Amino acid sequence: MAFGHLVLIPRSTSSIATTAASCWKSKKFADNYYANSYGRRALWQSDRNLTKDHSIKTSLQHNISKLHYNPIERGSRCNKIEKTYLTNASSSAQSHESEPEVHESPKALESIKKGLVMFLQFCRLYAFLGMIPAGLSSSLLAVDNFSEISPLLFLKGVLQYIVTFFFTSQFVMGVNQLSDVEIDKINKPDLPLASGEYSFTSGVILVTSFLLAGFGVAWMLGSQPLIWSVVVTAALMGAYSVNFPLLRWKRSIILTSLSNAIAMLASFHIGPFLHMKTFVLKKAATFPRSMILGCVVIGLFYTIITLTKDLGDVEGDKAAGLKTLPIRLGVKPVFWLCVSLIQMAYGIAITMGALSPVLWSKIVTVVAHAFMVFYVWNHALNSVDLSSKDSLHSFHLFMFKLVTVEGILIQFVR
Repeated sequence: MAFGHLVLIPRSTSSIATTAASCWKSKKFADNYYANSYGRRALWQSDRNLTKDHSIKTSLQHNISKLHYNPIERGSRCNKIEKTYLTNASSSAQSHESEPEVHESPKALESIKKGLVMFLQFCRLYAFLGMIPAGLSSSLLAVDNFSEISPLLFLKGVLQYIVTFFFTSQFVMGVNQLSDVEIDKINKPDLPLASGEYSFTSGVILVTSFLLAGFGVAWMLGSQPLIWSVVVTAALMGAYSVNFPLLRWKRSIILTSLSNAIAMLASFHIGPFLHMKTFVLKKAATFPRSMILGCVVIGLFYTIITLTKDLGDVEGDKAAGLKTLPIRLGVKPVFWLCVSLIQMAYGIAITMGALSPVLWSKIVTVVAHAFMVFYVWNHALNSVDLSSKDSLHSFHLFMFKLVTVEGILIQFVR
């Protein structure tokens, strides 16, 4: 029996060698097949993928070394190894083929996201969104009795105004950025034009498109109040921003305050009020007491908004040679001047509320505006850091909230 075992040893070793040779031939066939099928793709494979191929070859060698002698199973084992190798190679190639798509997709999404962010920064929607409640409030004041208008018709009139002044508002924001590129490089370097993300030509195209779209919508609707509101707003804000002879009104404190206050009143109060009154309801243009109070108080707020906008822009305005009120008087005096003007506006509202012949209107108007006096004073004392540009900008945005609140309160004036 021992001799028999000694005789079998050479046969087993020879068979294994034969099996290994046959398997390596099959492996070479697989290599050739793989090279012919995926030769072009192999040019861009990374080192990580080559490491995977080396691991596959090492695994194949390990399987060959563990083969036992069996003449019948030898061919099937080789075929099995060959199929496994080809399957792994095919899977690896397919993963390589889809890999660029996986990498390209996040890049495309990132590019779209960045473009959207840049567009929103160019539009600066906070001013427009902050004024929608004011336009809605003015539209409500145009309705004497809600039985004379359906909710659908009212909503239609409000949407007509919103769409028109969305484009007009973006024109105002855009033309100001085009005129203040050098100033914004200091005051607001994240804006697309100041940062170089948008070229000047791209900015001109966007601004012109916004103006044409706003005027075009008003023209197609056929609403005279909307048409004239767009014309007045575009003319005043263009004169305020554009650096042409006799224009660039932002160099004058008085012209700056008047142009901004009149443009915002036309856009967000008088325009939507007359649009609802004369175009939607087909009634004569009469101004109720509440609308007059709203124009006076909120007109003062718009003047204050113009002043607060310059509080955080002193550095850039100085570099541009502008003589804004914060540059002339200082940030702190102008800030407290703005707070005093807010208190004066609320004082006017309290006086008109006290003179109302309707008792409930008198109580609501006086008490609500008295509360706002103390609220604004407390906010100015405890929530504003005059040395911080971010804090001053927050106070500027705070003024838009006050406009929204006043739009609600004037609904109770009779």
